[in-house]
Amino acid sequence: MTFTFIVIAVVALLTLVFWSQNKNTASATEVKTMIDAKALVVDVRTPMEFQMGHFPGAVNIPVDAVMARIQEFGKDKAKPIVVYCASGARSGGAQRMLSQAGYTNVVNGGGLRQMMSLR
Repeated sequence: MTFTFIVIAVVALLTLVFWSQNKNTASATEVKTMIDAKALVVDVRTPMEFQMGHFPGAVNIPVDAVMARIQEFGKDKAKPIVVYCASGARSGGAQRMLSQAGYTNVVNGGGLRQMMSLR
């Protein structure tokens, strides 16, 4: 039991470190242009974080559910999609997952503060 917990904790920590090093957030201008073009805006934080406040019109698909809920991103793989989280780390991971699934127009909007500054 303890060994399993340690393995899970190490994997989670390594994943978080990897994601935080590869944020690749888009510029504010690029994100604003995509939102104005009716991009799908996806908050990849937890449902509790989403309930505490989110970008207007955003849908909540937590990063750990992105692949399980891939159909919610739509069949048009060229549709503009903006993903964001609290800091840009989790959304960077979601951006990579969506790109690997064939979505070609996905940007990392960064954190909620960055997104809210675009309103």
